[in-house]
Amino acid sequence: MQKTAVINVVGLTKRLIGEHTPFIKSFLEQGKSTVIQPVLPAVTCSAQSTYLTGKYPSEHGIVGNGWYFKDECEVKFWRQSNKLVQSEKIWDKLKKQDSNFTCANLFWWYNMYANTDYNVTPRPNYLADGRKIPDIYSHPATLRDTLQEELGTFPLFHFWGPKTSIKSSQWIADATLRTDEIYNPTLTLVYLPHLDYNLQRYGLDFNIISKDLREIDGVVKQLVEHYQKQEAHIILLSEYGITNVNRPVHLNRILRKAGYVNIRTERGLELLDAGASKAFAVADHQIAHVYLNDGSIKSKVREALEKVEGVEKVLSGQEIKEANLNHDRCGDLVVIADKDSWFTYYFWLDDAKAPDFARMVDIHKKPGYDPVEMHTDPNDRWVMPKVIGKLIKKKLGFRTVMDIIPLDASLIKGSHGRIPEHVDDYPIFITNNSSANLKEQIPPTEVFHQLENHICHNH
Repeated sequence: MQKTAVINVVGLTKRLIGEHTPFIKSFLEQGKSTVIQPVLPAVTCSAQSTYLTGKYPSEHGIVGNGWYFKDECEVKFWRQSNKLVQSEKIWDKLKKQDSNFTCANLFWWYNMYANTDYNVTPRPNYLADGRKIPDIYSHPATLRDTLQEELGTFPLFHFWGPKTSIKSSQWIADATLRTDEIYNPTLTLVYLPHLDYNLQRYGLDFNIISKDLREIDGVVKQLVEHYQKQEAHIILLSEYGITNVNRPVHLNRILRKAGYVNIRTERGLELLDAGASKAFAVADHQIAHVYLNDGSIKSKVREALEKVEGVEKVLSGQEIKEANLNHDRCGDLVVIADKDSWFTYYFWLDDAKAPDFARMVDIHKKPGYDPVEMHTDPNDRWVMPKVIGKLIKKKLGFRTVMDIIPLDASLIKGSHGRIPEHVDDYPIFITNNSSANLKEQIPPTEVFHQLENHICHNH
């Protein structure tokens, strides 16, 4: 089997490859390339699971970055167990063909307890006093200690939140190289999230994102040159393209005003009570799953949502099946934003009653995705002194919360999840394998077969 490295450069599209990415541009020009038709929803967990199984969400079950767990009556995002992916993965298939095949997964999602040989993924320590300590999970467990002793603690707060920077992608790249030196896996999957940050903050503003493009270009160069020396097959790909948006749409507020969303009040603050709601939305970038606890109101809810400014279409029944989303985890309705809009999870009508986690980086408590976690209040000139003060309190052992996230969804200027208008915003697939058989566009399920062919030479 041929050694192969798959470098997942999040958000990379043909539109972004140019003067600010000289190395990636040369890799594109010297290799073979195509664009990938985005899976719906075009979000991290659904795209990665489709690439790694060759199946759509209707079969592998990953209908978004999170969904409503009906038996628990809870919305959960960013789960980590690989057992949630309900189809055979590429490494399972190749292990059956060759017992010598090995796979390393560096930060692709649903990483934990997969049948891969070497895994590394973020896994903070949540301490009893409320602190969140950066850390990773690895298999074998000793790899965690080796990497963090040699590279320093994984920079979690540069991986997500207001401090996001190239440091997290650089750490992942360095960890990838070290893992490769130690174990020499047949297939390496590496996830570089850097472009996800400022593209969502600022959209396609090259005056700002040119710096981010240059930074990720350098990290990609480091990885590619390492694998070129080993004469490996190298694939650069992405999961989705990010496009400009200017309208946040608050579906749960609309459903609440219509009497469908149920709210619990605790300590004067409001919480979405999914299990007691007639209908509610699980927002995930530019798509939302709407779940109904009362099926009799389906047509009324659909009709109400179709009238909302920023909603392009609402899928149900056969339309959901045609979108390859017909799975028990899928919403009863699937709402897709128009090209200028994206969906928030916000359900409160008065910011004074927003739950405490709304103003914090808390990806597990929020019943939906919240990109505003990458911002602090631009109008608060004292925000950094506040952060420093809170960090000092934490180090001294005092309990405090890092409530510095604004409740202003209009700060977000880029999003993804729907199928973009233009092919230049589709995810890319670039390879140095001159014998790769690539059409002008490939469906997302074809990535699985391309990986298999790159490793097995089946051309």
